[in-house]
Amino acid sequence: MKSTLFLLINLLIYTTIKAQFATEGGRKFDALLQYINYAYVDSTNETKVVEDAIVAALKELDPHSVYIPADEVKKMNEPLVGNFEGIGIQYNILQDTIYVVSIISGGPSEKVGILAGDKIITVNGENIAGVGIKNSDVQDKLRGKKGTKVSVAILRRESKELLDFTITRDEIPIFSVDASYMATGEIGYIKINRFAQNTDKEFSDAIAKLKLQKMKHLIIDLSGNGGGYLKTAIQLADELLDDKKLIVFTEGRKNPKQEYYTAVKGVFEKGKVVIIVDEGSASASEIVSGAIQDHDRGLIVGRRSFGKGLVQKPFTLTDGSAIRLTIARYFTPSGRCIQRPYNEEKEDYYNELTRRFEHGELMNADSIHFPDSLKYQTLVSKRTVYGGGGIMPDIFVPIDTSKYSDYFGKVNRKGLFNEFVLKFMDSKRDSLTKLYSTITEFRKSFNPEDELLESFIQYAKNNDVEPVDEQIKISKPVILNRLKALVARNIWDTSAFYEIANETNDLYLKAVEEINGTSFKKEKLVYN
Repeated sequence: MKSTLFLLINLLIYTTIKAQFATEGGRKFDALLQYINYAYVDSTNETKVVEDAIVAALKELDPHSVYIPADEVKKMNEPLVGNFEGIGIQYNILQDTIYVVSIISGGPSEKVGILAGDKIITVNGENIAGVGIKNSDVQDKLRGKKGTKVSVAILRRESKELLDFTITRDEIPIFSVDASYMATGEIGYIKINRFAQNTDKEFSDAIAKLKLQKMKHLIIDLSGNGGGYLKTAIQLADELLDDKKLIVFTEGRKNPKQEYYTAVKGVFEKGKVVIIVDEGSASASEIVSGAIQDHDRGLIVGRRSFGKGLVQKPFTLTDGSAIRLTIARYFTPSGRCIQRPYNEEKEDYYNELTRRFEHGELMNADSIHFPDSLKYQTLVSKRTVYGGGGIMPDIFVPIDTSKYSDYFGKVNRKGLFNEFVLKFMDSKRDSLTKLYSTITEFRKSFNPEDELLESFIQYAKNNDVEPVDEQIKISKPVILNRLKALVARNIWDTSAFYEIANETNDLYLKAVEEINGTSFKKEKLVYN
């Protein structure tokens, strides 16, 4: 059965790329469809039969070979291609109303004068407030082809009447660098959420700005970064490593070994580097982390990464649908394949993070055991590193659950932090923007306990989350930090959010500590 299904996939791929032959399995499946069409007792949906067969076949392979229906291909590619076409806003739906959270700089909405805090009441004359609108509905109404127009009516706090705007849709960039700022007088910080088409340029631009602020050392935050393009991972590693360094190599049954080396003068080849990873860091994140670790270029701080060491290639099918098929494994410069085993049930593979939590691996490094067969050495300092299950950090940082309570969990799951801050900003935006001209002033002077805490607790109570004093006391630091960070995002941008949020981020604080400490010299890392 497994062999026949695999042959079916071969047929579909070779048909798509116009190969001149068919496999025996392909001919067999084609005959099956003909028999069904000719003789089956009921009418059938041939498209569904074929799609179900493709899905079933891919389930027999690895967990990352997947089928993508035609209507989902474009949406799947948008985050990595780096743009879509629309009006250029970030929004939230609160009490059946679309609130504009922020305006994408240089986008169509900014050009016509739409502001953060505006409420969208109608789109092309159709009322969309108070009718149970969903995110998918908003995208259907506001997105559209570049050059097309959409009319919206806006309710603005200081205006008694609706304001009409006509917006010409345009290409909207999707940024992969969430934040870049100076963590200290000498340490820069860059948060990357995915490895997309434009990530290398965004990263280089961020480095250039930080260097103007006298940056000497760098933290790259890849926590929660699930990966992206192999090419982009190679480009980013090339920015940190000097000439003629092996970054990664790939190899598969039908794909001979291919090595990728540094090829350009990188934007940050000197200076201490710390890369933050966690259990959500995968694929391209692990390629960069593995290259930096193997060449002793910097420290990896955090928790063991996800463990995805497989390379996928998209193949388009005749109806515009596609499959992403695993064609090779990738290996770090020392020869490590960090792919986790996937021979057991697929459900077990996807439940790995739950297993790690239950096993204590997220709280204690001693709970993680690698066999001697997975031991490797770094290429300069000969430090011991491991393959076969993600990138194990040089400095382990456990999850701190001591500040999280049932109360915090409830208000967080119900989305009350975002909702409350949106309502708060609706009345306070003007005064806050006048009072705080920079994020530095805001960090020093804005007191969320005085400004927000009691009102937030009451807001949560009004939304069916009863206050529990002991639990609020436990979670008070993270509640205040979250509220303050969201206010900062509403005044400035996502970078401001992280600048505040990182004040209670143990991974970030440890990264700063290691750069300021002696680990780089003790481990004989290459940074001068």
